[in-house]
Amino acid sequence: MNQPRRRMRSAGITLGLTALVAASLTGCSSDDEDQPDYAAICVDPQTQERTSDDNCKDEREYHGSGTGFFWFYMATRGGAFVPPIGGRYSAADGTYSASGLRNAQGGTATVKRGGLDTKGGNIGTITRGGFGKAGTGSSGG
Repeated sequence: MNQPRRRMRSAGITLGLTALVAASLTGCSSDDEDQPDYAAICVDPQTQERTSDDNCKDEREYHGSGTGFFWFYMATRGGAFVPPIGGRYSAADGTYSASGLRNAQGGTATVKRGGLDTKGGNIGTITRGGFGKAGTGSSGG
């Protein structure tokens, strides 16, 4: 008579562990969904320095000439580091144009413009809450 009791306990443990694993996987995917595909910092392309987000006010994009401040888009999943305000960035780490940005599935990328730590840091630690899809919101100038 002890055998049926043990089997039931094993089934209960298995079901409990399965539910726990499923819950943890769901938690991981929702964190991933909160991560935008790209984050933008306001920059001065002439000096290649990051500047205050307040300087990027319109939707103009930098195309290799002109002066002013522009959004610079960096992928959030590449382990890149955002420079502090006044720090230099590398043009090889991103792009000045939001028009061609795509997510991992080839769809329209989500973008967070501004609001990143002014002291710099790992770009992968940000969360969504920016200004929506690429091509909307404000841009530098």
